[in-house]
Amino acid sequence: MYYGFDVGGTKIEFGAFNEKLERVATERVPTPTTDYDALVSTIAELVSKYDNQFECEGKIGLGLPGMEDADTSEVLTVNVPAAKGKQLRADLEAKIGRTVQIENDANCFALSEAWDEELKDSPSVMGLILGTGFGGGLIYKGKVFSGRSNVAGELGHMRLPIDAWFHLGDNPPLLDCGCGKKGCMDNYLSGRGFELLYAHYFGEQKKAIDIINAHAEGEEKAVEHVERFMELLAICFANIFTGNDPHVVALGGGLSNFELIYEEMPKRVPKHLLSVAKMPKIVKAKHGDSGGVRGAAFLNIE
Repeated sequence: MYYGFDVGGTKIEFGAFNEKLERVATERVPTPTTDYDALVSTIAELVSKYDNQFECEGKIGLGLPGMEDADTSEVLTVNVPAAKGKQLRADLEAKIGRTVQIENDANCFALSEAWDEELKDSPSVMGLILGTGFGGGLIYKGKVFSGRSNVAGELGHMRLPIDAWFHLGDNPPLLDCGCGKKGCMDNYLSGRGFELLYAHYFGEQKKAIDIINAHAEGEEKAVEHVERFMELLAICFANIFTGNDPHVVALGGGLSNFELIYEEMPKRVPKHLLSVAKMPKIVKAKHGDSGGVRGAAFLNIE
């Protein structure tokens, strides 16, 4: 039995999956955001509860909005302050008496998609999230690739490519990022970035969904904005694909529901790739909000 925990800033979602990777149990509980002992105990109690229910010791994976320091195993996170700076994996293992896997929630999203029935035979799957932020995960032969420092897949903190910068015109916005740098793709390709760029060029605040609806109605500013954004997205995707050459790319996050992306990227990206490169298949993520807990559970698939 595979147990997955999606540990977020407000709730912990639990899921149990059988050997066929079918979900057989679900539970959600509030996240103890300020009490570390309560956080560890909450997870341990859920493990014990479902061990008793299924009469086995489940294999445990956790996804969280952050990562482990590769050298100290201390958790680096903002959204779950109780865990920040703590050796969560070691403390959980000591409490429940078995191995625990911990990964960034974007990596769990990507892993969940990679183990979808239609994609599980793909040698490489890249997950990209176009949500409040922009980021992703890299899956090779069904396993997360985290890199030396557990930051592989943090694509949102690559800077805009120079051709993308030129594409933005004579007065491009140099946006600050929460990581302390400027010009990170996170602030341009995310749903938030979609709105920030509109505000920069047109001097008014509009929600992404309103811009998309206006585009569907042929409104001039929305059409201009979407054209600029689609080419920006294609340039950035092409740079990312050049460095990783994925077989399949699964898109998640709110902006991934903009169907025009799936029409435009296959037409726009190839001209920015190396001449010998093949365009990866781009698909919409199938597992949505459940992707984090599915991917966390699948961290233990051999």
